Amino acid sequence: QVQLVESGGGLVQPGESLRLSCVPSRSIRTVYIMGWYRQAPGKERELVATITSGDANTRRIEYAHSMQDRFTISKDTAKNTVYLQMNNLKFEDTAVYYCKARTYGDVDYWGQGTQVTVSS
Repeated sequence: QVQLVESGGGLVQPGESLRLSCVPSRSIRTVYIMGWYRQAPGKERELVATITSGDANTRRIEYAHSMQDRFTISKDTAKNTVYLQMNNLKFEDTAVYYCKARTYGDVDYWGQGTQVTVSS
């Protein structure tokens, strides 16, 4: 089992940045894919970005097309943390952001979510 703790959400103005963090309860080296998803009010949960296990030469990163220019997913193995850097935030980025871990056994685990609100 994997427990995930997200942090870093908050209230920001349009154009500002936030960095979300996700810390799993076990080493990210043992998790196949880590990802960020978001769910806006009244909408379905959607993919933001994923990053696979492996080092800089072997890991694969994927983004939702609409977010790849402003969002960056990364991981720090030494800190056992996955990050989502979000720049130039827009009103439509307001959502609860969830961290997900998929194990090599193809089991998904979700964090409790962190609220991001973009408002002037």
